[in-house]
Amino acid sequence: MANTITPLGRRVLVKRSSSEEKTAGGIFLPDTAKEKPQEAEVLALGTGKDDEGKNVADLFTVKKGDKVLISKYGGTEVKVGGDDLLIINETDILGIIG
Repeated sequence: MANTITPLGRRVLVKRSSSEEKTAGGIFLPDTAKEKPQEAEVLALGTGKDDEGKNVADLFTVKKGDKVLISKYGGTEVKVGGDDLLIINETDILGIIG
């Protein structure tokens, strides 16, 4: 599952929350009309090495299990074991929810 991917550097592995199936008015939306959700759960943190090879793992602002708000178009989508995941830079995380 997601444990088979360890992001490198200051990258974070997240899984987007599921998007709404219908509008507030009760209209069901097809997959093509849905907007990608900006909420996600942190699954794994990167190795925490910077460009110079220094360990910066303690500098991560988020931790595994955090619910976060992510940039709409940031990151790289990957598919692991049937799950659609996203590898993003920590700078693409806009905030922690809750």
